[in-house]
Amino acid sequence: MTQFMNSQPSASTKVLLCTAAIVVVLAGIKSASTIVVPFLLSVFIAVACNPLVTKAAQYRVPRLLSVILVILLIVIFGFMLTGLVGQSLNEFSESMPDYKQQLSEQFQWLVGQLAQFNIHVDREQLLSYLDPGIAMNMASNLLTSVGAVMTNFLLILLTVVFMLFEAESIPKKVHVALDDPDMKTKQIDKFLSSVKDYLAIKTLVSLATGVLAGFLLYLLDVNHYMLWGTLAFLLNYVPNIGSMIAAIPPVLLALVQHGVGVAGATAAVFVVINTVMGNIVEPRLMGRGMGLSTLVVFLSLIFWGWLLGTVGMLLSVPLTMIVKIALESTQGGRWFALLLSDEQSTDATIQKMRQES
Repeated sequence: MTQFMNSQPSASTKVLLCTAAIVVVLAGIKSASTIVVPFLLSVFIAVACNPLVTKAAQYRVPRLLSVILVILLIVIFGFMLTGLVGQSLNEFSESMPDYKQQLSEQFQWLVGQLAQFNIHVDREQLLSYLDPGIAMNMASNLLTSVGAVMTNFLLILLTVVFMLFEAESIPKKVHVALDDPDMKTKQIDKFLSSVKDYLAIKTLVSLATGVLAGFLLYLLDVNHYMLWGTLAFLLNYVPNIGSMIAAIPPVLLALVQHGVGVAGATAAVFVVINTVMGNIVEPRLMGRGMGLSTLVVFLSLIFWGWLLGTVGMLLSVPLTMIVKIALESTQGGRWFALLLSDEQSTDATIQKMRQES
């Protein structure tokens, strides 16, 4: 009996135990998603807003006053956005049957054009495979789902307030909790700083993307431009895939309203905005790219969406980035963080390892 207790578990047993533990944790998170999702949103908003409070402290503004001002800003912005987007969403939902009918007619025109090149396609079969109304329904359902989560707005807001008050002492608590009272563990500081910088910069870039998209759609006279600007802001948290998804509904609507020319201009607007923001502005502010491969981005979208619903899809990349940064900060998790990295980050890691050796 003593010999059995002192024996070390085999590698396969360790893998099995770790897998079982992960499954239990994920099942618990999924069952408690009604609590976890508002909490994650609170953390996300608090981390994104904390740099404003920190900046105010540099000008000797009391923390209480700066937190109150930030919360007032969130409330005013939230109510304005909810009113404008809610009205636009209702109008869009009411007009949805007409838009779908007009899109079907546009597909009929496309079938006629293909027939001139001796390409014969059954319109009903084409619509069954490529129903353009699905993309518009998806956008509407996405915004409705986010709105449903925000019904807990008061709870989320109170949690954000307490988090902002506690933000200054969190690094110290983490150090003490990890038996590092002398603040010697650089990995902890790197992790907290990287997460804070990533979320703050990503929020700023996403906000600029949404404002630009909404303004340019207004100039192109595309209906519900506030709705599409908000969608572009939310989906910008999902790089590569998010920008493509956000562009589909306004492009289809522009096609219905104004024809192929304006639809092409709308598509060009999204391409230019996301190219500039995603490939120039964001990497320059962060000092590097996302560091995640496109496959990992797509798989994380599916995984977090399954685990946490719509909010999980929107926060899939920030959550995966947090996991990656946490793994990079530990000796045993670096190999898995490397598997999540893109080719550029992998090459940089290999080069660093060669220099160290």
